[in-house]
Order: sequence, then C-alpha cells, then structure tokens
Amino acid sequence: MAIVSFLISLAGATMLLLYAVRMVRTGIERSYGASFQRLMTGQSHYAQASMVGILMAVVLQSSAAVALLTSGFAAGGFLTFPTGLAIVLGADLGSALIIQVLSFQLGWLIPLLLAVGGYLFVKTEAKKPRQLGRILMGIAFILISLRFLREAMDPIRDSAFLPAVAEYLARDYITAFLVGGALAFVMHSSVAAILMCVTLVQIGAIPFAAGLSLVLGANFGSAFIPVWLSRGMEMPARRIPFANLALRGSWAIVTLFAATAALRAGVLGDLQGGQMLVNAHLAFNASLLLLALPFCGRLRAPFEQFFPDPKSADALAQAGRPASALDVRTAGSPSQALSSLKRELLRMSDLVESMFRPSLELYRSGDKDQIRAVRDMDEDVNDCLSGIRKFVAAIPEETFGKQNAKVARDLMEYAIRLETAGDVVAKRLTVLAGDMRKKGASFSKEGWSELVEMHEGILANLKLASNVLISDDLESARLLSLEKTEIKRAERDSRKRHLKRLQHGSTESFETSDIHLETLRAFREFNSHIAAVAYPILYRNGQLLETRLIEEMPHKEQDEDTEV
Repeated sequence: MAIVSFLISLAGATMLLLYAVRMVRTGIERSYGASFQRLMTGQSHYAQASMVGILMAVVLQSSAAVALLTSGFAAGGFLTFPTGLAIVLGADLGSALIIQVLSFQLGWLIPLLLAVGGYLFVKTEAKKPRQLGRILMGIAFILISLRFLREAMDPIRDSAFLPAVAEYLARDYITAFLVGGALAFVMHSSVAAILMCVTLVQIGAIPFAAGLSLVLGANFGSAFIPVWLSRGMEMPARRIPFANLALRGSWAIVTLFAATAALRAGVLGDLQGGQMLVNAHLAFNASLLLLALPFCGRLRAPFEQFFPDPKSADALAQAGRPASALDVRTAGSPSQALSSLKRELLRMSDLVESMFRPSLELYRSGDKDQIRAVRDMDEDVNDCLSGIRKFVAAIPEETFGKQNAKVARDLMEYAIRLETAGDVVAKRLTVLAGDMRKKGASFSKEGWSELVEMHEGILANLKLASNVLISDDLESARLLSLEKTEIKRAERDSRKRHLKRLQHGSTESFETSDIHLETLRAFREFNSHIAAVAYPILYRNGQLLETRLIEEMPHKEQDEDTEV
C-alpha cells in the first residue's frame, strides 16, 4: 500500500510541476510573445545571439520552447543556421540558470507569490497585469510541487528497495543515463526532470554519482524534444534541433564517461548534495556553449549536406502556397466538406499573413517590386474567396443538415472578412508605403516603435486566429477577443501619444501625421477582420451579446418620445 501511495503522490507532484512550468511560459508568451521575433532575429553576432537564448530560456522556463521558436523563424527565413544554433545553445545554459535559482530554499516566498499573483489574475482586467499574476502563481506552484516531491519521498526513504535501486543506478551509470534521458523526454521538460533529480539527491534518496548520470541523461533526452516536435517542419527548421542534439548528446556522453571515471578514481573528492549537482549541470552547459559557439558557422555546410532541401517538391509547396483544397465533386460527407473549407481558409489566412508581414518594412524601403508583389497576392486571396463561395453554394442543404450548413456559412463569412483584410493591406497600407517613399519622410522613433509593437501583436493574433479556426476552442476564442480589445487600446493610446508629440512640436511627427494615423486605423481594422473567427464560437457558448444597447428605455423617456 505504501508503494501505491508513493506512486500517486509522485505522479501528483510531477504533474503539478509540469503544469506550473507551462503556466509560467503561457503567461509570458501571452504578455510579450509578440516581441520575441524582433528580439531573436535582430542579432548578428554569435555571442549576442547566445545571450538572447539565455534570456529567452529564463523567461520561457524551457530551452525546448526556445528551440521551437528558433526553428520556426529559421523556416521562415528570418534566422540563419549559425545564429539559430547560437540561440539554442544559449537557451540550454539559460534553463540551467533557472534550476540554479529554483534549487534555493524559497518556501517563504510561496504565500507572497500566491497572494500577489492571485490578486492580479482574479481582480485585474488589463492584459499584462493579469498575465503577471499568472506568472507569479506559476512560480509559486513550482515551489509547492518541489515541496510535494520531497514529502512524497519521505515514507520510502528508509524502505528496503530504495537503497538497492539507488545503489544499482550509482553502479550502472549507463542505465542511469538512459533513465534520465527517458525521463526528460517523457516529461517534455528538462527543467522539471532535472529539478526532480536534484530533489532526490537533496533528500538523500539517491547518491550524487547516480544523480549526475541522471542529470547528464536528462540533458541528452531534452535535446530530443525539439527534434521530435519539429518533425513536421521544413528542412531548414529541422537542421538546428538536429545540430543541437549532436553537440549536446556527444558532449553529454563524453562528460558521462569522464566524470564517472574521475568519481571512481576519487579525483573529484567526495561530492555530495543537490547544490553540487546543480553546479555540475550549470558547468556542463556553460562548457558546451564555450566550446561549440565558435563552430556554429562551420557546422552549417555539413548539416545542409546531411539534411538537404527536397529537390522534387512542387513549386507551389516550396513557395508556401499549396493548391486549393476545394473540389465540389469530392466534397464527400459534411465533416469532410467542413474540413476542406477549413483547410482552404488556412491557406487564405497564410496568404493574408504573407501580405501583412512585410507591410511595415515597405514603409522604410518603398520598394516598388515588393509593393507590386503584395498587391498580386491580393488576387490570390480574391480567388480563394470565389472558390469558397462557389463551394458553399454548391452544397445541398437537405443532405448537409441545417447545423452543418450554418457552420459552412459562418466559415464563408470569415472568408469574406479575410478578403477584406487583404484589401486593407493591398489598397491602403501599400498606398501609404508609396506615399512615404514619395515624401522621403520617416516616423519619429517613438511613433515607429508604437507601429512595430502593434504590427507584432497583430501577427501573433493571426497565429491565434488560425488555432481558433482549427480547434473551435472557447478559451482561445475568448483570448482572441481580448487581444482584439488590446489592439484597440494600443491604437487609441498611440493616437493620443502622437497628438502629444504634435503639441510638443516634433518635426517628424508633423511630416508623417496623416500616414501615422491612417496606419493605426488600418491596423485596427485589419485586426478586427482576422479576430472575427472567434464570434461564432463565442455566440454558440453564450459568451457574446447580441447588442450593447439597453433592452428597455426608462418610462419617462418613452413618454417624452410619444409626446413628440
């Protein structure tokens, strides 16, 4: 019975730890995720890129999350292989720094974090304070889960089987290494896995030698996580995780044999305690970064040779613009038809994103060819809408069912909104970019920063809108609606700050005043169109009001109207 109780307690503490790590990462991504691309893709030197990786891992509490972000930017052509690899290597060290901080005795912080975080999350409506509350509560839950983990081990610390298992792991370091790797991969979090190993060493459940093998294995296993999660991405995205796996895995194996031989020979002395294990983990990642960073550029050629780009791919697929998913003759069942509609809407959304993404860059470059290319894509968006309209019109309602027909009409409504969003880019933003080129003017530093921040937020909302389209998830739909409100607030605040700059006599603000204000309105309208995918889900779940008007007017006012 004691074993069953131990396993249940261990599973509960582990799940709480994983949930808490994810809670912190979610809060940070929702607050500052839109700025990650600018931070990660704005570095050219390897040392700077590695520092960004360290910072991002500390912020997201996951080196795997940083590796996936890096892979995505590499696939989009925003990051080169050497810079991306430097970021990922820095992220590995950043995750080790997190463990260094969390390994301290911080139990006294738990009530404070819960009180402040709970108040911010429950009592505030603004986005960033609310997400800060989520982050603080997540950190508190991490500390609570570690306490639960220690308490779960107490009943079996003096049992007969634990010393035997610990002695076996200390003796068979290869098995311990493999167990650590499997643990990190199954938990999908190196932070959680290594914190568990450190806790086991701290309470004396396993010796230091076994803990070191487990931690080195966890480092190896955690490098498999981004390789596995990026398996469906394009080849440029997959090269970076594979390179990180090769470097991290080989260095973990070398360190395992060297450290085990040194411990058995007594060269390192009698190492004890969880803090020493944390220091060893930190030293492993720091030495890996220092040794591998100078070779990031040289590794590009061999990995491009080992993982070449596909040669026989279709040209449209290479350009990220697959053929239409709609064919009335093969509509099949209602579920198949709705799936085809969603696939086509995703294609349409990708086209609109491709139009919107370079829009601000056009303000600076004024390149006529780029502007023409963006406007040409609007024709593809229009073709998508025409295809969706014909597909929906051809669906027989009597065999399709009223409910499915309504869903199809909602999807067509969203296609109309996406087409209008494309028009905002092609017929307004590109025109404004051309005006900027003709005038030879530039925005003020503050004004440009405000536009960039809004642009990044809308790009993040485009991704969220695609997720809502696929999943029909109520929470994501609510989040998208809240993000729409945030963009409206950002537009209003930017307009007020712009007018203040005009009052203070900013020459740059005067020259670009009309363009700045019109861009703000266009951004807000564009974001409203892409956020419309949330409305049917919110309405079905009773989360959206029909009207903001008061249902009935006061009797006195009604009488006055009657008299008039």
